[in-house]
Amino acid sequence: MRRAASVLLFTLLVAPVGVSPAQAEDGTVTVMSRNLYLGADVAIALELLPDMPAAAQFMWEQVAATDFDARVDSLAAELVQNQPDVVGIQEATTWMCRPSWLGSSTVVYDFLDQILEATEAAGTPYVIASHDGVQAMNPGYSIPAIPGLTTVKDPATFRPIFGADEVACGFTIGDALLVRADLADSVTAVGTVDYEAKYAVVPAIFEIPRGYSWADIALPQGSARFVTTHLEYAWSPGASPSSALQARELIDATTTWTMPLVVIGDFNSDPRDPRGAGELNPSLQPDVTTGCSEQVDSPAPSTADASCSAYWSMVQAGFTDVGPDAIDPANATWGASALLAGPDIQRLSQAAGNPYGHTDRLDYIFVANGVTVRDAALVGEKWPDGENVWPCSNPLQIQNAEAAAKALNISQVDAVCFPTDHVGILASLEVPASAPTSTQGLDRTTLFLVIIGTLLVSAVVALWAWRRSGLHQHPTT
Repeated sequence: MRRAASVLLFTLLVAPVGVSPAQAEDGTVTVMSRNLYLGADVAIALELLPDMPAAAQFMWEQVAATDFDARVDSLAAELVQNQPDVVGIQEATTWMCRPSWLGSSTVVYDFLDQILEATEAAGTPYVIASHDGVQAMNPGYSIPAIPGLTTVKDPATFRPIFGADEVACGFTIGDALLVRADLADSVTAVGTVDYEAKYAVVPAIFEIPRGYSWADIALPQGSARFVTTHLEYAWSPGASPSSALQARELIDATTTWTMPLVVIGDFNSDPRDPRGAGELNPSLQPDVTTGCSEQVDSPAPSTADASCSAYWSMVQAGFTDVGPDAIDPANATWGASALLAGPDIQRLSQAAGNPYGHTDRLDYIFVANGVTVRDAALVGEKWPDGENVWPCSNPLQIQNAEAAAKALNISQVDAVCFPTDHVGILASLEVPASAPTSTQGLDRTTLFLVIIGTLLVSAVVALWAWRRSGLHQHPTT
């Protein structure tokens, strides 16, 4: 009986929560990383500062041309076609505008709400991972709508909404973890964290906060933790890249996490970084002017210099890059034009080895703590014959599409656009059999039942032991 009670106690303590016997036969999970693109080239806008009205107008014109209303169905179609269980979203942007100081701002675009609505309309709904009223959504940073300072002109968009040609607009940009709606109840814990390292556009006045969101999800073989993050792209000469500093913060946080781990994101770090003077660097990634040493030739996990590299910091910390091979230029994930109409013409000549004009690898899925890779592939990399391109009609988009088609030596009649300026990553992963490693992965009701069950079993064992002890002390004749 003691053995039976011990087995029952062990079972109560380690049995996976919320997993049916039928589910336990399959330990795979499909994960996607997708940067939605806020819709404009922030780097060029920053170059226009301190002329805020000019920067705001430039960004809004690109946002209007890369019309999220027109491309959201393409992004949703990728989810419906590939059916990932978990999706790491970056640049989940909300654009808000107001005609004056009176009253509150009105949402013009809400990328996250729109893509969730589009997946539901397409028959495979997704939701933000949430638990106990907390969402796996890090709001990131924002630029407020300030009349007179961020006022922009767009009669076609604003007159139906505000009855005016000009309004002030701003945005909030963040990251989120999505789960397919049928897995929503499998989320057992969520959280968000901000990095201490920040890039300062104007020191002590305008800093860009970044962070990550995480969720623990009860999967067929047990619980696993999923993280989505977007590391800083901007860097300052003479300083370590913010992306590398933020990656080390993330690594430090994960050292105490023992459950199977999947980290998804836009790391803004190519394996070639920091690059030497004179090397191809179309995306203006960190180079030796940061005060960092030039990356070694043909870097590998055992030879790469990780001191100023977010990518190699992750790899040398024990994370596995699920692929496809980040060193191969055919697997670059960034390089589209800011207007999405094919590759950027000015960078295209530097897209060596990539058939679609992508120049840099910035997006990754990393795994650790026993998670293994079954397969990995790119999503949305093809142009102009990609499965989910969308028809775009801005004159500058048409001009770029025609020039790109000519440079790529392909026939292109109608202008079509990428769904976003990043290529996505899709991976099929094997999650090892495991149990929650702490009560953090258990919901309150389940935790209560486990505790009560454990106490009851302990009481039964104690009572049995006491009675048996009494029998030995008072034998009957």
